[in-house]
Amino acid sequence: MDQPHPTRDVQEPQFEALSAVTLATHNMERAVAFYLALGFPLSYGGPFEAFTSFAFGGTYLNLILDTRGPVLWWGRVIVHVSDVDAVYRKAVAAGYVPEAPPADATWGERYFHICDPDGHEISIARRL
Repeated sequence: MDQPHPTRDVQEPQFEALSAVTLATHNMERAVAFYLALGFPLSYGGPFEAFTSFAFGGTYLNLILDTRGPVLWWGRVIVHVSDVDAVYRKAVAAGYVPEAPPADATWGERYFHICDPDGHEISIARRL
């Protein structure tokens, strides 16, 4: 009887999708107002909760209330939308200041960057 070969018979797990990104906020009310102003669809929680989720495209952008320390630059969350320019206009109309107006990038996306009130960098993008 053949014995199973440990490396030949083991199926490596496959990474399938990113389910969620959770960002810390010092002020949930201020953070929720920012994401709602840009048009993120609220799924759970809200401005007076300790945890909030925005659901879109089979994934979640979560906020968790955490006042332990300052938020330092850590990277960027890229969110694909149907109309980059419309989200940009919503952000500006709500008084937020994106890094620059939307632009077409050499890598094939139209995008703009904006920081949320806690300093998390969000890239709003669409494939060209």
